[in-house]
Parts: sequence; structure tokens; C-alpha cells
Amino acid sequence: MKNDLFSSIQLGDLTLNNRIVMPPMTRSRAKDGCANAMMAEYYAQRAEAGLIIAEGTQISQLGQGYAWTPGIYTPEHIQGWKLVTDAVHAKGGKIFAQLWHVGRVTHPSNTGGVQPISSSAIAAKNVKVFIDEANQPNFVDTVEPRAMSKEDIEHVKSEYYQAALNALEAGFDGVELHAANGYLVNQFIDSDANNRTDEYGGSTENRLRFLGEVVEQLVDAVGKERVGVRLAPFTCLNGTVDSDPEHTYVEAAKLLNKQGIAYIHIAEVDWDDAPDTPESFKQNLRKAFDQCIILAGKYSPEKAQQALKLGYADMIAFGRPFVANPDLVTRIKHQYPLAEHNPETLFGGAEQGLTDYPAYSE
Repeated sequence: MKNDLFSSIQLGDLTLNNRIVMPPMTRSRAKDGCANAMMAEYYAQRAEAGLIIAEGTQISQLGQGYAWTPGIYTPEHIQGWKLVTDAVHAKGGKIFAQLWHVGRVTHPSNTGGVQPISSSAIAAKNVKVFIDEANQPNFVDTVEPRAMSKEDIEHVKSEYYQAALNALEAGFDGVELHAANGYLVNQFIDSDANNRTDEYGGSTENRLRFLGEVVEQLVDAVGKERVGVRLAPFTCLNGTVDSDPEHTYVEAAKLLNKQGIAYIHIAEVDWDDAPDTPESFKQNLRKAFDQCIILAGKYSPEKAQQALKLGYADMIAFGRPFVANPDLVTRIKHQYPLAEHNPETLFGGAEQGLTDYPAYSE
């Protein structure tokens, strides 16, 4: 079958060995904000994925939402990520950086004491974030953000531009804009998080304006063939809800299609008992976007093959299975059993629960 999980695929000017994606997963192992040798080993162990999208990396201190996540806005950050990209490339892998600004989903403990910013001065209700209190992890409520001025918008767009340049300097093969899961770009898109009355609020076209302008910056920096965007139409994570997600996100896909980017990455609802993404949305997304579509969320190998066969997706991302199965591609290919991850070691800590999961052995 041409679109088998194990067939190669062209992504921009890159030839990927298979259609299995390791999606971004925050692991909070960058105590000083820099990617490190431990993280390099973790990603290199998983380099047989057709594409790795590295964990979200903040484009500024104000863009940081959680303790111990890596950045990509200083020379030290670039050097840290070079360890990772060199290690992945040495194993024949391809890796994109996910550029991340959390907007309101943070606390002054993570932003140098500065009030967070967002599309609007609306707090993320019942949302907690991970902070470091004297080297001890703790979860605290988010605070009310400040609505971004036009000057703020221009400044953040310039930060995305520079972050994309930094990513290529660090050796990444491309960049993914994190526009999902309730973070900053998502706070402009979803109607319930955006009460602006200027050209960035109100209509669907206006709420998608910030997304489009940020993508323009990334395309200018690194080229459209090296840019992807992650969206989460139906997840409602971190308090963002849209009144008509199917319409809004098909329109987003049409906008991104005009910009000619390499892929759209859709994060589907993946918690237990969650409804499936509507078939109508997948069909309309496919009509709206001509390039690669990556789907992520509760995919078994069988369900993944079906999505490829139906043409809804060109690649499939497997998130949590990659945590405990560094050789996930091999395991799926040979139908070896999958290991289960330890949820206690997902965030923070050191090698335990990060690099000590073994490859399958009979």
C-alpha cells in the first residue's frame, strides 16, 4: 500500500523514512532552560520516527508556562539544542522545533515576575501550571493576563521570527508553530478566549489574523517548506473554547493552505471516553489543505492505517507510546508488545523515566 505507515513521504524538501511522527511532549528536564545531553540521548533513541517534533520550546521568558522547559532565545539555548539535533541526525532522523508562547497559561514565577499577556484580559479558569519553588515542584493557579497592545503583537511576532532563525542555527530541519492546546495563538483563535474589538477579534477572519501573521514571520525566516502548524480544534485544553470549531478550523486550514506551509498537525481529543473527531471535519480539512496532514490522538496502528487509507492523514503521531517505547517504529512494524510508561516520571527528574526505557527484546 502506497500510504502504508512504513512508506516514505516527501515533506517539503525532506524525504522521511516512514509516516510515524513523534509529537511534542513536555518533559521538563531542562533545569537551566537549556536542552542538554540527557535530552539528546532521549531523542536519539527515538530517531527511527519518520519525523520528531521536539517538545515545546519557549520563544521568550514571558512565553514560558512551566518550570524546567527549554527555551530557544539565547545563544546558550541554541548550543543546547545543537546537542539534540546532532544526536538525532547522527541516527538518520529528522527533527523540527516546536515554537511555543503560552500566553496566559503561566504564572509570574515562570515569567520573571512579569504579568502574562494574552489576546484579552481573561484568566484561564481552573488551570494550574508547574512552577519551581526553591527547587521543589509545585502546581499553582494561573493569573489574569494583560491584553496585548498592537506593540505587543508586533514584538511577539518578531520573537517568533528570531526563534525560527535560532532553530535553524541549532540544526533543526524546520519549525512547528504551537497554535493548539490553549496557548497564545489559540487564545486569539478561539472565540471564548478573545473579546477584542479591533482587527484581531470578533469575526473568524479577525481571530485568525494573528495566526496568519505569525506564520508569515516563520515563512519569511525559514521558508514555507520548513514550517508546520499544530492546531487543536476540539480539545478545549487550558480553558480555550470556540463556539463553532469546525467552521473556525476549516477556515484556518484554508488560510494556511494559501501560505503553502509543509503541514498541519491536528491534536485530537485523546482522553478516555472522549468523542471522536467528526468525520465531516476530517473530510473538510482534507479538502481545505493540500499539503501533509498529521493526525494525533488515541491512534492504534490499525486506526492509523485506516486514516491513511481514507486520505484523512498523510502521517500519524503517536504520543505517549513513544515515552516508554524508544523503538516504537520497530515494535509497530513487527507487532511486538508495547511497554507502558510510568506517569510519575513524566515531568521533571533526570534519566529515570526518560532514557532508561529499553528497546524490545525477545
